[in-house]
Formats: sequence, structure tokens, C-alpha cells
Amino acid sequence: MTHVGRIATGVGLLAALCVPGEAVAVPASPPVAPPPLLRVEPTLNLVLNGEAFLLRDAFAVLEGRPVSARLAPAVRTTMTEARTGALAALKDQRVYGWNQALGPLKDKPLSLAEAERFQRNVLRSHAAGVGQPLPDNVAKLALILKANQMARGKVGVRPEVPERLLSMVNAGVVPIMPQIGSLGTGDLQPQAAAGLAALGENAPVRFQGVVGPASEMLPRAGLVRDFSFQAGEALPIISGSTVVAAMLMDALRRATVLADQAEGAFALFMEATRAEQGSLDARTHKERHIPEQDEVATRLRAMVKGSGWMTEEGRKRLDPANYHPRIQDAVSVRAAPHIMAGLRHVLADARQTLTREANSSTSNPLIFKREKGTAYEFVMGGNWDGSVMGHLADTLNAEIADLGVLSQELSGRLLSPRWSYGLPANLAGGAPGMNSGMVQVQTVAAALVPEMQVRATPAGTLSRPVKDGQEDHNTMAMASVRHLWENLDRLETVLAVQYLMSAQGIDLITKQMSGLSLATATRGLLTEIRRHVPTLADDRYMTPDLERAVWLIHNRRLVPSTTTAAA
Repeated sequence: MTHVGRIATGVGLLAALCVPGEAVAVPASPPVAPPPLLRVEPTLNLVLNGEAFLLRDAFAVLEGRPVSARLAPAVRTTMTEARTGALAALKDQRVYGWNQALGPLKDKPLSLAEAERFQRNVLRSHAAGVGQPLPDNVAKLALILKANQMARGKVGVRPEVPERLLSMVNAGVVPIMPQIGSLGTGDLQPQAAAGLAALGENAPVRFQGVVGPASEMLPRAGLVRDFSFQAGEALPIISGSTVVAAMLMDALRRATVLADQAEGAFALFMEATRAEQGSLDARTHKERHIPEQDEVATRLRAMVKGSGWMTEEGRKRLDPANYHPRIQDAVSVRAAPHIMAGLRHVLADARQTLTREANSSTSNPLIFKREKGTAYEFVMGGNWDGSVMGHLADTLNAEIADLGVLSQELSGRLLSPRWSYGLPANLAGGAPGMNSGMVQVQTVAAALVPEMQVRATPAGTLSRPVKDGQEDHNTMAMASVRHLWENLDRLETVLAVQYLMSAQGIDLITKQMSGLSLATATRGLLTEIRRHVPTLADDRYMTPDLERAVWLIHNRRLVPSTTTAAA
């Protein structure tokens, strides 16, 4: 459904662009450049203690790096003590999911004998999700996050429970976790599917590219087939928004790279339109007191440093007899550093929020040692709730959609000789009229932007009560992050359009600009584009061009180099 594991079909990207979450990862025609040499990534060795999981490790897992994860040695002692205390506390405390049933049936007591059977039933009843499964690396990360949270020793499970999850990760067994069903009030459905797989039931898993029931695939992977959850151990598997956290981490990873490439696309646009550099003046941006805005403007100044095109001489070249000083560019150009800073600001918030989330206890109930003595007690609360992450996903999606709007507006300016300050109409490479140029390429971006705007409606405001009113407020965080994923796919295409059109605009006036050079960084971006997509002369079949450009974006080939930009 998403960018991970997409299969290129050669049918053409445009047929897939309007299907949420679908895109072509490899162009119908392969890139001109030779494929990079295969390299074996070193194994990422994770030692989980519930306190120090890093986003850089999450990103490594999401990018497919081999991983070996285990609990820190001291964790077993902490978890075992908490488990012993939890079982002792059950003697005089009625506890949700331990010796009481769940949801609307929470008032039904369970005997100790019933409690063990109840664990399996909980997972069976809750594994009701449908739709596309999580990408393998996201599912793997969700298991690692769950194990790290359990390692804190606040949910009362035996250390064998997170070790079972990690054994699956280490063996390459990935549970098939459907995306649809969770309301962000704990990721019940997808995590229940993982729990059933851990038990060795017939829930599907993937191992070495083959999907089959866990009962068959676990032994094939060298793992013991059967496992049992004891009293109170199923609920921590499904409680908490660990899947939302893993999905949002993946969105954060992708959005950060797209933010980098959006800045490169803007720098290339500025070259094509010979834009005024005054809007990047450091003094202006320091006066706004927004650190991210300062940083964006600093990077853009580095990317266009030394440009002969973005000068008065460059602006005169196309029509010297009728040249008048431009005074200032349009709002989309002058305000771009501020608009792009909004995304950077939210990305920084996301990094902080997700680091906390990965190292927190997000289940219900939690077990704590009493303030006096050595006894433990259960506390029932709402730490599973995903509201903060859900609203963060909505906010990030709004910024992604706005960046799409900005990119589409900029590419649209390039079609108009008046708005582009003299570029050929429609960016036609041959005779205008006989050739229509890139007008329909730009329409692809225009078609996707309304879809982005609709999907950016905040799902977190759309709560509805379920389960006989016991869950009367739901975050809808899963819907929020799924919409965000879809819009990240769309933004790849919108940015690809802007890159193609900016490169075309530059090429069409290169002769008039003879003797004036592009900046080092923008020249590097143009060179990379032209390695895969030739300049448009007479009209040709445009879908392959756009597919190649999307491939470049998706594979991070148009990330501006800081080193190059600063040179």
C-alpha cells in the first residue's frame, strides 16, 4: 500500500497516482545511470532497556538494515520482580484484563484458570483488522518498540514475552498486520494479529518472502512453534499505540527527506526564474525569530551562492531592451522560507514526541511499587491513548499538503511567460502551437493537490463512541497517519513535476544566459535530472519522464548536498 515493497508494473505511473498510497517505485524505463554497487549493511545490534531507544535506530530498521535485538541484562530482573508483584497484587485487587474481562464486559470476573485461556481469546477476538498489511519494516519496528516499552517493567509481563517478539524480529518472521480497524485507542487489531502469530496460531506471517500461517512458518525459521501468554500478558500486547508510533516514525523519516528535496526544487525554480535573492537575506529571517526559518534561508542561500542567473545581469538577458527592475518576486517566492519552516518545526516536534513515546509505558493497567514497603499495585489509566501522535500526524499532514500547494503554484508559474519572466509558453521545446510542452505535466500536480487537501482534513477531530460507551472518545490516530502516508506519496509526484519543469525552464534559456553560470548546488541537481530525463524538444510521450522523476525523488537522488552547496 505504501512506498515500502512497491512493485513496478510498467503500466505507467499516472494510472496509479490517484490510488491512495500507490506509486511506482522503479520507472517503466530504467534509469540511464548504472545501478549502485550492492553493499551489505552491518547488523544493527539493539540492546533494549526501555529508556534509550533512538530515532536513528528506528530509521535504520525502517530502511531495511539487518537487526539483532535483545533485552539488556538488568531488564530481566526488573521485569521478573514486577511480574511477581503483579501476581501478588491480584489477591486483593480487581484488575482490568487480569482477573476482570475487557471493554463493556469489564465487570465480569475471571478466575486464575480462566485468565490464562482468556489471553488467547482476547487476541482472537481483537484480530479483526482488514485491508493492506503494514510494510514489513514498519511491522518489525512495531514489535521492537513494543518490546522496548515492556522492558520498562511497568506492564507486569514476564521477560519471555518481549523476548518472543524479538525472536521473531531476529529470525526474519514478520506478522501480517492489517492497517484498518484501529481507532488510535490502542492499536488493538494490528497488534492482536502480531500476538496471535507469537502464540504460533494460524495467523499469517511472512518469512523469506513467503506468507503462511505462523504455526508452519515459525518452525521453518528455527523458532519454537507454540508459546503461551499467562494472566495479564495479552492486554499489553494490544494496549498502546505502538503501531501508530512506528508508522509515524516512518512518515517522519520520509517527510524529512522530502523537505530536503523541496528546498532543492525551490532553489532550481529560483534559477529558472532568475529570482531576487533579497528574500533570502539573513537579516530579514533573523527578525522573525523562528530558528527553522533561519535554517531554511541559510541552506537556500548556500544552494544559490555564486549564481550568475539570479542577478540583475541575469534578469536582463531575455529582453534587455524592455528590462525594468523586478523590485520583488511573488508571495510564493518571497515567503517560501517561512512556509517551508513550518514543516521543519513540526518535524522537530515529531522527533521529540516519538523519542518519548518509544521509551514510555503506554499500556493499561500499569504496575507500580507502592510508596511504602515492597508490595506492588495496579493503576488503571489511559496511557494507551494516541491523541498526541494523532494530532501531530494531522499537523504534519497539513504542512505536507501546504508544501504540495506551494510546489504546484511554483510549477504553474513556469508555464506563463508573464509569471516566469520570459520563459517560453508552456515550456514548449519546439515550435509553440505545434508543441504543447509541459502543460499537462503541470496538470498532474494540480490534480493531486486537491486530493492532498482532502486527505489533510484532521481525522483527530472526528471521534465517535464505541463499545457500549466504554470507549467514548477515540483519537482516530490510525486514520490520521494513513492519510499522511498517502499524501507523502502524492508529494513525491508534485515535487517531481516542479523539478522537471524547472530543469526544462533552465535548459530553454541556456543560450541567452551564455557566460553566466548556475550555482554549484543547482547545477548538480540539474545534472542529476538530465542523467535520467532528457530536455524536452518536440513533444513526446511524457509519462516515462514523470515516472523517472518520481523515481529520483523516491530514491533520494535529488537531495541537495550540503557540501556541494557550501562549496
